[in-house]
Amino acid sequence: MSSTTTPRRALLAPQGPRRRTRPALVVLGLAFLLLGGGVLGWSVYQLYFDPLVDPRVAQAEVSDLRDEWQRQPVDGKPIPGEAMALLRIPGFGESFEQPVLAGTTQATLKKGLGWFDNTAEAGQVGNFAVAGHRGSKGPFAPIMTLNKGDKVVVETRTAIYTYELTNNPRDITVKSSEIWVLDPVPGEPAAIPTEPLLTLVTCEDLFHSPDRTISFGRLVDTQAKKQP
Repeated sequence: MSSTTTPRRALLAPQGPRRRTRPALVVLGLAFLLLGGGVLGWSVYQLYFDPLVDPRVAQAEVSDLRDEWQRQPVDGKPIPGEAMALLRIPGFGESFEQPVLAGTTQATLKKGLGWFDNTAEAGQVGNFAVAGHRGSKGPFAPIMTLNKGDKVVVETRTAIYTYELTNNPRDITVKSSEIWVLDPVPGEPAAIPTEPLLTLVTCEDLFHSPDRTISFGRLVDTQAKKQP
């Protein structure tokens, strides 16, 4: 009887020389894996955990400014890095209140909102322009929920100014290099301003990007405050 058993060597793959793992490729692969994990981890931290503005620092700025208003007023241009006004947006909730500090350096924006110091001050004829972080926890995080007609309230030592948005923030995106939004009359560099205007500037994306979301507004109400 002839055997039907297939020779063993026919069931096995041909045995060639064993290939050595290249240590350099392994190290490179691990490096890319760690880099990818690090980038992902940093992105998650920025999006969900980094407050961008320390709430305790911002609240301290608010308290210090209110205390300063009770003392003898100081005339002159706002001092860089120091609070000059308080900004509230009812559409963000009753508890939303942020200090507006002079300047827009990263150190300043870590403490609240920043005023572009080459623009008009709150309530003045011209363009009162303010920048703030977005992200998922920044002061302007919910800005895309605002609509044309929503109010922005700015309080100074002498008055409370109410601005009304003239556009939906989600409808205007510009590059960070497009500084026409800071003009006294945005988009009209040769125009002489005749009314108090407002511009809010923040990142268009949740992460840092060169794109900016822009909200424009105009003053609709002024309430003088009783002086101490």
